[in-house]
Amino acid sequence: MARILLAEDDDNLRLLTKTILELAGHEVHAYPNGLRALDAFEDVAPNLIVSDINMPMLNGFGLLEGVRQKLSGAVVPFLFLTGRSEYEDIRQARRLGADDFLTKPFEPEDLVAAVQTRLDRHNTIELFNTHSAHLQTITMLANVIEARDAYTRGHVQRVQQYAIELGQQLGWTLEAMAILEYGALLHDIGKISVPEHVLNKTSRLTLEEMEIIKQHPAAGAKILEGIPHLHQALPYVLYHHEKWDGTGYPEGLTGENIPLEGRLLAVVDVYDALTSARPYRQGMPWPDALDFIEKEGGVHFDPRMAEVFVELQRAKQ
Repeated sequence: MARILLAEDDDNLRLLTKTILELAGHEVHAYPNGLRALDAFEDVAPNLIVSDINMPMLNGFGLLEGVRQKLSGAVVPFLFLTGRSEYEDIRQARRLGADDFLTKPFEPEDLVAAVQTRLDRHNTIELFNTHSAHLQTITMLANVIEARDAYTRGHVQRVQQYAIELGQQLGWTLEAMAILEYGALLHDIGKISVPEHVLNKTSRLTLEEMEIIKQHPAAGAKILEGIPHLHQALPYVLYHHEKWDGTGYPEGLTGENIPLEGRLLAVVDVYDALTSARPYRQGMPWPDALDFIEKEGGVHFDPRMAEVFVELQRAKQ
């Protein structure tokens, strides 16, 4: 549901437009001219403005210009309902920052569709603007955490790139891909709680040390619980060490009970680990690593994701 500010001087058309939009589930605040609508703007705090052009006291152009001069109105979507279609009107409206036009008379479904299109586009822009700002902070945080581990330089960036490629190949939505982009960077955030002598050990870990390492998904999830705008990254952090056959950690989930995010990251995280050198072993050649991923499909990994990843990486070589 969106809050819509409606300005229309024709009483019948104002009532009709308000009714159509309310039946579509929106909250509509309707006014008979642009001046009344502009006065109500701050109180209504609309997600979208729908306005006629020809109105007394203040026309649609004046309303649009007044809204755009307000800090909170600079990016609010604006939809004109008008019987006028002259080029000069359209040019002026575009110059002032109108988003679209709907010519009167209009069909109810056309109005609802036009409103929803403007709302969807605005929501997408807001998502990616916020995402971009968050991503800068998250990248810095991931780099600080990774700097504690002398043997995994570049790991989170490589995992992120593999994850993005796999998500795109699987046809994930833009919103899911935006979350994946920072979820992949944050997947090892819990390692901030692991002592450096364990992270940087030059020989194989003992069973006790492995148990310490295994605590990092839960530790990372606890960190993110205190950061509401990062909650959507939790499945990447908590479940990337689960295995399809239930032998993973921290919860021992099986098959499709493992969230998609954890299943995807498990594939790319293991591939990067296999192909990266460690003090106690050389990195595995990429063909051998892909053979391992393929063999472990349905055992360690989601079989479909393993298959797509292997095909994707072999095609790149």
